[in-house]
Amino acid sequence: MTTPSRNPRARRAYEFIKAHAREYPVQTMCRILGVAPSGYYEWLHKPVSDRALEDARLLRLIRASYKASHGIYGAPRILLDLREAGETCSKHRVERIMRVNKIMALHGYRTRHYSVGKPSVLIPNLVKRRFDVPRPNMIWVTDITYIRTWEGWLYLAVVMDLFSRKIVGWSTRPTIHRLLVLDAVMMAVRKRRPRGTMIHSDQGCQYGSDDWRRFCRANRLEPSMSRRGNCWDNAVAESFFGSLKKERIKKQIYKTRALATADVSDYIECFYNRTRRHSYLNGVSPETYEDAVKRK
Repeated sequence: MTTPSRNPRARRAYEFIKAHAREYPVQTMCRILGVAPSGYYEWLHKPVSDRALEDARLLRLIRASYKASHGIYGAPRILLDLREAGETCSKHRVERIMRVNKIMALHGYRTRHYSVGKPSVLIPNLVKRRFDVPRPNMIWVTDITYIRTWEGWLYLAVVMDLFSRKIVGWSTRPTIHRLLVLDAVMMAVRKRRPRGTMIHSDQGCQYGSDDWRRFCRANRLEPSMSRRGNCWDNAVAESFFGSLKKERIKKQIYKTRALATADVSDYIECFYNRTRRHSYLNGVSPETYEDAVKRK
């Protein structure tokens, strides 16, 4: 049964009675408006319901989680933050509070579609869409994207460990020179010290160069390539780029390449790897996922 203080119609009546209490008798207004005088006096001493107070408290926590995620978290991930903080509210309640207060996760870009191409001639496809990897440093994927700045394009190369979806290496350059990808994979090698790791890429000229193949041999990496025009084996890296652009870059233009690089660094090192909840990892961040596996 809904109490008077939680009934929107009753609250409106009480507000009207309070506003006109000096003009008309309270008893008369209660009778005309169909509310009980006892309910009015109860509301007068406690005009906001316990549930409304609780909703206001949860709203503050929801806004904090939403802000910490840079506006990308929807109700499911915000609920995980609340549960981690000890709250026991339901997903439906979080959804309702967000909907009423017009808190919405940012929408992404359109999904890219790829045509099927011919098999690679240079390097065979060894991954073959094996995205579920049982241990770290078994399969890495690498790819390149670009970011607009007022100084011109900035190119970003990343290396991701498919085990935890963690970005283990990245680099930026003003040109799409082969050093761009070599710098990214060098960072990954220094951090992870791989032995027999498979590294998958598309058929960009940077990944087909002699420098790339020599680097892979020297660092015990086994290169793998998608078919020409088919990036499905690199879909996880493409998904990361989609998240980066949706959640941080959006459609702004940075004043300088240095500012863009600093923002990318903050997103990868401080947010994506460390705190961003990943649905594939059961709602935890890549670093949290790897730490949990190490403790087992």
